[in-house]
Amino acid sequence: MQYTAKELARLVHGTVEGDENTRVWKPCKIEEGCEGGITFLGNPKYTHYIYEQQASIVIVRRDFNPEHPVSSTLIRVDNPYLAVAALLHAFNERSKPPKGRSCRSHVGRGTKVGKRLYMGPYAVVGRHCRIGDDVKIHPNVTIGDNVTIGDGTTLYAGVKVYEGVEIGRRCTIHAGAVIGSDGFGFAPADDGTWNKIDQIGNVILEDDVEVGANTTVDRASIGSTILHQGVKVDNLCQIAHNVVIGRNTAMASQVGIAGSCHVGEQCIIAGQAGLVGHITVGDHVTIGAQSGVTHSVPSNQNIFGSPAMEASKRRKVEVLVRNIERLAARIEKLEKGQ
Repeated sequence: MQYTAKELARLVHGTVEGDENTRVWKPCKIEEGCEGGITFLGNPKYTHYIYEQQASIVIVRRDFNPEHPVSSTLIRVDNPYLAVAALLHAFNERSKPPKGRSCRSHVGRGTKVGKRLYMGPYAVVGRHCRIGDDVKIHPNVTIGDNVTIGDGTTLYAGVKVYEGVEIGRRCTIHAGAVIGSDGFGFAPADDGTWNKIDQIGNVILEDDVEVGANTTVDRASIGSTILHQGVKVDNLCQIAHNVVIGRNTAMASQVGIAGSCHVGEQCIIAGQAGLVGHITVGDHVTIGAQSGVTHSVPSNQNIFGSPAMEASKRRKVEVLVRNIERLAARIEKLEKGQ
């Protein structure tokens, strides 16, 4: 499908600079711009490409001031990243969505399914489930008994949803994710063995939650593990039993959150960060990559490092660590009275 610059500007609430009838039919990276392609400039590090590439349309900030002539038609917007999100959604909507229910799929007794359900080959839905309208269940998905899935949710190939899980509307669960597996609960016995503690709770994913590929969200031992509305979880993350994550919090790949940890709203947790169990992280907290969070964190903090601490303090510590040999030699010299 093709779009004109005028149509796209209307879509992203931008203004056209150049030929508003310029047509594009595919998104492309700015370093690989070509005729018929649309790209964007969001990071200043890529500015030089806008003078070299041949994309037909480039989305830029409203205040972008080119230092050299630009051959492409520009669409000026307030936020290029948000504009590109809308653009990619438009291109994706034009693609043909899967439809129908494979004869090789199975729906258990007592399950009610909504309108326009898609079920791919070898997808299995258990008994007494409630599946909403416009749900897409891709091949080899397994859904246990008594699961609820809201309207417009998509489960990609190989997703496993255990019994009793509740998934809201417009959620996206990517390939290989496991929702509702047992939390890691064992009691040590006197003889050194471990006794299994039954995990009888569930997982609740509220509306607009996205869970990345091969991520696991464990069921609660008692009660619920909860990802509140708008939470975004990257690939290869581990969310343990009884964790609660607040609205619109986002976490990058390989984050691990231990049991009964409560994370607030609109937090950002960068890749490979780890949070110990039974702590509370406030709202609007940013946790840097590879941080080890060992204590509760108040709201509106920016922390990193292991153990994690407030960013300005951590930077001072890093400076001291880099100079530790020189400082140690100086102390030794002072102790010797030299």
